[in-house]
Amino acid sequence: MESLNVKLCGIPLDNPVIPASGTFGYGYEYAAIYDINCLGTFSFKGTTKEPRFGNPTPRIAECESGMINAVGLQNPGVEKVISEELPKLKTCFHKPVMANVSGFSVEDYVYTCEKLDKQEQVGWLEVNVSCPNVHGGGMSFGTQPEAAAEVTRAVKAVTTKPVIVKLSPNVTDIVSIAKACEDAGADGISLINTMLGMRINLNTRKPVIANKMGGFSGPAIFPVALRMVYQVSQAVKIPVVGMGGVSSAEDVIEMMLAGATAVEVGAANLVNPFACRDIVRDLPETMKKYHIENLKEIIGGAHEWVKT
Repeated sequence: MESLNVKLCGIPLDNPVIPASGTFGYGYEYAAIYDINCLGTFSFKGTTKEPRFGNPTPRIAECESGMINAVGLQNPGVEKVISEELPKLKTCFHKPVMANVSGFSVEDYVYTCEKLDKQEQVGWLEVNVSCPNVHGGGMSFGTQPEAAAEVTRAVKAVTTKPVIVKLSPNVTDIVSIAKACEDAGADGISLINTMLGMRINLNTRKPVIANKMGGFSGPAIFPVALRMVYQVSQAVKIPVVGMGGVSSAEDVIEMMLAGATAVEVGAANLVNPFACRDIVRDLPETMKKYHIENLKEIIGGAHEWVKT
């Protein structure tokens, strides 16, 4: 029988499939249509210190093989997430959950992570230094190794649970940033967040979304994501969570061969709300097809190991 279980930063997962932050709400929305306990875990909606309404509308644009969003981290703020969202989640999800955290200053990240670290339901803190849709924060921390390391170091000083730093693909050298986070104490790296993109309305001759540019996601970015996961997983000794355009069991296996320990699924959830459930269901047969008995054994299987 095929073995789907893996360990992420020491915490067991029944399978490596994780809905990505921003595409799965706080979980209970999807629990209304299927049992979300079939998932390895999920990364809940990006949470900030203060409540955020997000960017002005329109903030979604469709593209071939993907979409652009500039939602802008709309969320009720960490206090309400703890007092309202997590209790509702507890009624329908019985595994550790991944808390996704964003901020506009190092102090913001520290405050929010320290609060969420104390919550029993939270298994991992996914620290997002890569959001391209907000000004004065998010991606600005993830484009320089020193800034990403500063956030990592500060968060690690106030937390006890594994810290996974989420990186942006909108950089020249993602490996140096990943290594800086590892050196600063990160327990894992997740990548990639969305790429920066835009669309222009030919009738109005203006950008489609009010923010002008936003995060491009979907199947079109999968080869870029795969390449970066491959590069980073070879360069660091901590686990890598791969994401970017994943929409099938085959994509999950390809990401794991590139070096991912677990795999997040994002935009596919917005096209098909059953996407993650279906990927988990399809994994055993896909593993049989490619003669895989244990997913743990294929992690990094595509790397070119140097004989010594």
